[in-house]
Amino acid sequence: MSKNALRYLESAIEGGRFGTARVREDRAVGRSFAEREVMRRTGNQPNSEFDEIASGDLDRPLFPPAMTTKRSKYRNAKCEYDGIKFDSKRERSRWFELIKQQDVGLISGLRRQVAFELIARQQRSDGSIERAVEYVADFTYRNSEGEFVVEDVKSAVTRKNKDYVIKRKLMLREHGITIQEVE
Repeated sequence: MSKNALRYLESAIEGGRFGTARVREDRAVGRSFAEREVMRRTGNQPNSEFDEIASGDLDRPLFPPAMTTKRSKYRNAKCEYDGIKFDSKRERSRWFELIKQQDVGLISGLRRQVAFELIARQQRSDGSIERAVEYVADFTYRNSEGEFVVEDVKSAVTRKNKDYVIKRKLMLREHGITIQEVE
């Protein structure tokens, strides 16, 4: 069979069909129903994202804002104040309260994001390393009685998080520290 035997004339395609098969035009592939309808009714191709990029219209983002950011699991809004990043607005407001208490002298040694090792790093029998397990407290400080306090800002829902519950229990067992949960 020769190469030419597989060719067919463009005139053999009538009304977008070749025999019983429907032939798609390249310009319709990848278009939405609405865009294909506009093309069918007007004969003109609607503008696409690529046309706007090629023409240099880059003033607007390519995707709507809803597509670029994913909502957090617990609906918290990460925020920043004075170069310090906070996981939630509630955590930021608690930080302000603790700073005021430290300025007045009710607490001392206020620190943020303090890591506690709960389970040390271990080596498996095959020689690979199992990483250490850590708990990162939101705040640590000494109260007016001189007691060391570990505080975590938690909502009713995040208090039930399985990972947090296990780490809270390990903190008590390994370090003898009860985490104060502040809402």
